[in-house]
Amino acid sequence: MEVLQTLAVALGLAALSGYSFYLTVFVTGLAIRFEWIQLAPQYDSLAALGSTTVLVVSGVLVFLEFFVDKVPWVDSIWDAVHTIIRPFGGAFLAVETLGHPNPVFDVLFGIFAGSLTFAAHSVKAATRLGINQLPEPFSNVGVSLAEEAMVVAALALLWASPIAALIALTVAFSIAIYFLPKVWRMIRTRIWFISQKLNQPPTRPPREEFPRRLPSRFNRIFRRLNGGNRTISWAALCVSGKGRQIGRDRFGYLVATEEDRAKVFFLTRSWLRGTARMFEIEDFEVSLEPRFLCDELQLCGTGKHQRYTFKFDRGRSSLAARVAADLEQRAKRAKAASVPVLSPAPSDPEARAVEGNPARAMESKEHVPHGP
Repeated sequence: MEVLQTLAVALGLAALSGYSFYLTVFVTGLAIRFEWIQLAPQYDSLAALGSTTVLVVSGVLVFLEFFVDKVPWVDSIWDAVHTIIRPFGGAFLAVETLGHPNPVFDVLFGIFAGSLTFAAHSVKAATRLGINQLPEPFSNVGVSLAEEAMVVAALALLWASPIAALIALTVAFSIAIYFLPKVWRMIRTRIWFISQKLNQPPTRPPREEFPRRLPSRFNRIFRRLNGGNRTISWAALCVSGKGRQIGRDRFGYLVATEEDRAKVFFLTRSWLRGTARMFEIEDFEVSLEPRFLCDELQLCGTGKHQRYTFKFDRGRSSLAARVAADLEQRAKRAKAASVPVLSPAPSDPEARAVEGNPARAMESKEHVPHGP
């Protein structure tokens, strides 16, 4: 049981370091310094956290992080800087907690603990990147305060009941493994949008022509989908957003053809296979919304889950506008073609009688009135 408790404390400190390494060190050091917790003999190596030097340095960094972590986009820069610091710090705390039983075991356990810290850090960084796109700044403050409260509460649970903390950590880690690919896709696309925005020319780019070629890997997907007998009208690089069965934060291409003008296709890749989604454009209303990092093309249908978004980087703003305009024209034509043409109803009884009697219609055509 003692070994299991030590392992729980080590992994718990590593996981919490992914959210705030400095706060984890500072709160643990305060608890040791003021004897809020009594260190068992197996935790003697953590006594250094209660030293004056460690408390002063970690306290200053906690004070700095408290304010930096609540400013939109500055918090993401802070997270980027700590992408290396937090995993190494978490691994160091975990190894120190075990007390160096064996050099080889220290290395292996340090790698595992660092990976756990990195996973927690990735979830935190991705959450902030998503929140930073909201128009109001108060969400950053609320999320930051919630994270800090969570770290303090988790540390209290960790020292009060290490086994309960280990169970909670196992559940949280299992959830993190499931969401980590989505988190990394989100981080990757946001970094790409930021780099494209920073590389955007200061002057308005000229009107961009419609690209009509697909990369070979996407072209194979498109040819399999259409049997190789469709002419591409345009193919626009974008990133998927909301929408069922398309996957969020995936790079892909919106493709329109000359033959199927009432349809648009989204091509993307998932692991080692390609996927495609076809939309009947007449079922959607098309709009283009400018965002801070991108332009968001929206296809909104009448159903509950009939809303799809596709994001274009700032360097392709003119292309996004042309794509939206073309889709609007295609949608209007498709809707007009689907409306049945009805002949106007006759307005007088004589006309209705003629319409219902073909023979009478012939008589009416041959009747010529004579003058007096």
